[in-house]
Amino acid sequence: MYVSEWENGKRKISDHYAAILRQLLGVTDAELRGTPAVAAMAVTDGYDDLLNRIDSASSVSESMVKAFNDQTELLRTMDRQLGAAHLIDQMTGHLSALEDALNFAVLPNARRPVALALAGASTLAAWQAIDAGAVERAWRHYELAKRAARDAEAPMYLAHAMGEQAYVLCEAGRPALGLELIRDAQRVLGRDGSPRLWAWLYAAEAELCAHAGLADESRQALDAAMDKIPPGPEDRDPDMLSIFLNGAHLTRWRGNVLSLLGDDDAVTDLYSALELADPTFVRARAGMHADLAHAHLTRAEYDDAHAHLRQARLLASRTGSVRQRRRIDLLNARL
Repeated sequence: MYVSEWENGKRKISDHYAAILRQLLGVTDAELRGTPAVAAMAVTDGYDDLLNRIDSASSVSESMVKAFNDQTELLRTMDRQLGAAHLIDQMTGHLSALEDALNFAVLPNARRPVALALAGASTLAAWQAIDAGAVERAWRHYELAKRAARDAEAPMYLAHAMGEQAYVLCEAGRPALGLELIRDAQRVLGRDGSPRLWAWLYAAEAELCAHAGLADESRQALDAAMDKIPPGPEDRDPDMLSIFLNGAHLTRWRGNVLSLLGDDDAVTDLYSALELADPTFVRARAGMHADLAHAHLTRAEYDDAHAHLRQARLLASRTGSVRQRRRIDLLNARL
């Protein structure tokens, strides 16, 4: 009698009977408590469904992987212009599709290109989560990116994910632990990696050193970054599309680090970087104005600091950046 009522949805399965049925039928609680059709499919047609998904995943072509990467690139462009707050649903759906393709890909030649695409998309999603103030989601996305990078056997993507994840620790008040993670990322990379990625890792190390109060080590890492950056205006790394970094960007980063160290040279670097900045990088420009406000505050130039904070707030509001607004509020409290 109970079975008929369960199947017809007239009676809910109690926790007592659910525990018994899960063991008998070998299904999850979600499958058991779902619709009768879903439960029946889990029990009787599970292998057919699994094999269909495996066959679909094995047929993922180069063109489909390219479509995944093109979607990531579109989301990256929209992110830097509009901000992360507008893209949560799109990014969630994109990651879900990539994870699904990877979960059912069996052999390495099918898994690696999808895993690489997932690693790149996950680091973007994680950085967006940081910007939106969703730090736990950011952490989980970085863990996903690291797993995908290992699956893809891509140490550059693994090192980059570790380097960005260090910022979660820094902003949580653990810069020394974040610094250890950055240096571990460098060890993971070993002798591999592009010069642009190495410049990025050294600059990140310099920033974490500054937050940790290690001024001499911070300057040493800055020098190493400047030595590694390739010449010319090109900022995309052909081997690591998540990286946007050239000499002008690094000058801005150097100015940010020097402002954290209380160095007067920070203002010169930051104004130089602001003059050369790409206007489509709206969130980055907000960061530059906040950096300049910090540098002017260090020099007790309060009018200039106030002017740059006002610009930073306007740009941060355009992108909905919780991270930038939090930083602006902290600087504003010092005026």
